[in-house]
Amino acid sequence: MSAKLPRSFGRLWAASAVSTVGDGVLFAAAPLLAVGISGDPMVVSLVTFAVMLPWPLCGLFCGALVDRWDRRRTMWIADLARAVLLGIAVVAGVSGVLGIPALMGLAFLLGLGQVFFDTAAQAYLPTLLGRDQPSLRRANAWLRGAQTTGESFVGPPAGSALFALGRMVPFAVDAVSFVLSAVLIRTLPPAPAGDEARRPLWTAAREGARYLVRDRILLGLALRPAVGNFAFAAAAAVMVLYARDALRLDATGYGVLLTTEAVGGLLGAFLAGPLERLLGTGGALTATAAIEASAVLGMGLAPNAVLAGVAYAVCGCGMAATMVLGPSVRQAIVPERLLGRVIAASRLVSVSAGPVGALLGGWLASNAGVRAPYIAGAAVLATMTIVTASMTSNRKIEAALAAARGAETPVG
Repeated sequence: MSAKLPRSFGRLWAASAVSTVGDGVLFAAAPLLAVGISGDPMVVSLVTFAVMLPWPLCGLFCGALVDRWDRRRTMWIADLARAVLLGIAVVAGVSGVLGIPALMGLAFLLGLGQVFFDTAAQAYLPTLLGRDQPSLRRANAWLRGAQTTGESFVGPPAGSALFALGRMVPFAVDAVSFVLSAVLIRTLPPAPAGDEARRPLWTAAREGARYLVRDRILLGLALRPAVGNFAFAAAAAVMVLYARDALRLDATGYGVLLTTEAVGGLLGAFLAGPLERLLGTGGALTATAAIEASAVLGMGLAPNAVLAGVAYAVCGCGMAATMVLGPSVRQAIVPERLLGRVIAASRLVSVSAGPVGALLGGWLASNAGVRAPYIAGAAVLATMTIVTASMTSNRKIEAALAAARGAETPVG
């Protein structure tokens, strides 16, 4: 890690690395458990739906609460609560009383804990590092790298292997990962609670949403992942059919294809810095958006699996770089008292676009073939690149950073 990042960030990074490995373990094990309880695809899909539900249902309110509470305390309590939930699930599973309704409830509560943790973690980072955008970008690159490694490389195969030992073993391992993360986060410098407690929760939540909509830079930064999720969900919805019918891949080949995106994502997290220094922050964001559009089009037109894999890796690279650069700007320019709410509103916009894209992808594949969602997604991404380029230009971002510079002081 860069010597310019404080030691306290190393503990935050370690907590994130441990936790994301546990998330990857759970990502592989939860569907296996659901299939073991019920073979009905619709029932199994409801578990995934339950995990995603807290964002549209509670996201804005969670952001408002994060701005009222000590963000460090919010993180370690969220981790500890998720560890307790998983511990209860392990006991229930071993006792043979864990059914689909209970699994859906567990998924919803774990998703709610993730909303609190993720929002608080992003809002806490400027407290730890100040408003220095290059430091925030380096920190986000390390965090993104840990997330990609844990959730895509280490966690899923470990989860499958642990499930073979016993169906509740992966859940116990994930519980331990949350405990370790909570212990590490507990050692970080505190982040004093905000002064929003005197205002109605809905009023405070709306203030964050209004701030996002009225700021062109923040709105542009929110539209990029929203449109991206729309296009990527359209493609992901038919990915398995695309691999089988267009690329003639078997199950093993499909797994390798999915891995190429993670490889590109790991590379992209650390290419964000050089790209930013070369093109400026706004220029780099426009470039990564154009790269994503080109890569998705390349997947749609790829004549074979090798070229499709290369395009998917390039797409992952662009996505990861975007997810390092965008949050770093947001963390640097949003007032500290509003940061949790603005982050939650931005995430709400991006998450809500995914299900709509998935439905469109299925419809396009049914009516125009499995390559159609990729070509349409590329067109949507290209349009987004043009529309948001002026909203997040170098000039506007530099002016916003200059206005916010020096407003925050590091605490550790």
